Parts: sequence; C-alpha cells; structure tokens
Amino acid sequence: MSDAVVPHHPEQTARPAPAPGLLRRAIESDLFYSFRRSKLTMVAAAVTLLFFLLAIFAPALSVQNPFDPAQLQLINSRIPPLWEADGQSPYLLGTDEQGRDVLSAILYGMRVSLMVGVLGVLLSGTLGIVLGLIAGYVGGTVDSLIMRVADVQLTFPAILIALLVNGVAKSVFGNRLDAMSMLAVLVLAIGLSFWVQYARTVRGSVMVEKNKDYVAAAQLMGLPAPVIMLRHVLPNAMGPVLIIATINLALAIITEATL
Repeated sequence: MSDAVVPHHPEQTARPAPAPGLLRRAIESDLFYSFRRSKLTMVAAAVTLLFFLLAIFAPALSVQNPFDPAQLQLINSRIPPLWEADGQSPYLLGTDEQGRDVLSAILYGMRVSLMVGVLGVLLSGTLGIVLGLIAGYVGGTVDSLIMRVADVQLTFPAILIALLVNGVAKSVFGNRLDAMSMLAVLVLAIGLSFWVQYARTVRGSVMVEKNKDYVAAAQLMGLPAPVIMLRHVLPNAMGPVLIIATINLALAIITEATL
C-alpha cells in the first residue's frame, strides 16, 4: 500500500503591517480631512500658494530687477498703467518716479516679505514650542520662570520689541550690516516678538496631555523626557500652533514692512 503524497504548503507567517509614513499619516489626519471639507480654506491655500510661486519665479516674470540701478532709466519714469491712454508695454502697472516697473517691484518685494515672514514665524514658533514644552512638562520653578518672562513681554506690543531688537543691532553694528545681515536682524526681531503666543498655547496643551495614560505608559517604559515630549506630546498639541502660525505670518509681514 503506497503512502499518499501530501502536498506541501509553505508555512504562512504573519508579518506586521509596515508603519505608515509621514505623508500617509498627514493625509489621513483630522487636520487634512477638515482642510478638504472647507472650500474656503482650499481657496485661501491656493491663493497663498500662488503668491509663493510668484515670489519664487519673480526674476522670470519681472521686466527688470528694481534693486539693480543699472537696469533703471529715468526716461521711463512715471509711465501710467498699460490700460490707460499713455501706457506702454511691457510696463503693465506703469513705473514710478525712478523708472522702476511697479509690477517688478511688487514681485521682488513679495520675495523679501515672504522670506522674512516665514523665517520669522519658524524662529518664533520653534522658540515658543520648545519653551512651552519645557514649561508644561517640567513644571515647578522652570514653568514659573518661563511664564513670568512671557508675562513681562506681553505687557509690551510686539512691534516695540521688534523695534528694540532692530535698534540695538543697528547701534552695535552701524553701517557694517549688508543686505543679508539686515534680513537676519529682521528675522531675529520678529522671532523674539511673537514667541510668547506659541509658548503659552503649547504649555496649556502639554499640561492637559501629560496627565493622560499614554504619557504614563511611556514613562513606565523608561523613555526619556525629551522623547516623550517631542514624539508623543507635541503632535497632540500642534493643532492650535498651526492656527497661530498662519495668523502670525501676516503679522510678521506687517512688522517687517514697518521696520
């Protein structure tokens, strides 16, 4: 009696599903879902993206570089916009008294304003988030010290703090600052003016999150405090921070124009 041949089936081993990447997590997040549900927000984001694209491609779209005196001609000064009777091509919005194309000046000025605004928001946001995380998670004397400094700064308008930082930098360095150094001073002045809002908001969110079970579980696992703050607590406190950042971007641009 011959033995029956039993077909061999490879052993099926269960493999853990790969962890979703950052892009997939962002797409599946509640924030992106709310963004897709709001048509007004999508239109506003499209307009903002258009402004950034115009600023990035300003050299290709502009008639001239308004910051280059060699490209300016006084004979082309005070030309009216193109839709008026005396308008001339290619000056769509006309020229000023120095012969600068108004549209080119707007595009190049947009590059400076957006760059200073974005970098200022990044600096103020980073400083405020770090201090807010430390104050909310550590508590005690550290929390009191950081919040008293924030309370003192809140008694002054942000523009006064920016003017103070800008004035100190100019008095120390005088005329030795070039264009890029002046931009760095503007970014520093704006960053030191708006960090308080981020710090107070993140501190409040962290004080709520640190009492939840997942933080206690991470502490029992022996994870260090910086890892718990950055990997577990901070993502749950970023919603209000993004809202503050969008508002402060406009305020930073206004402050940059004032300075």
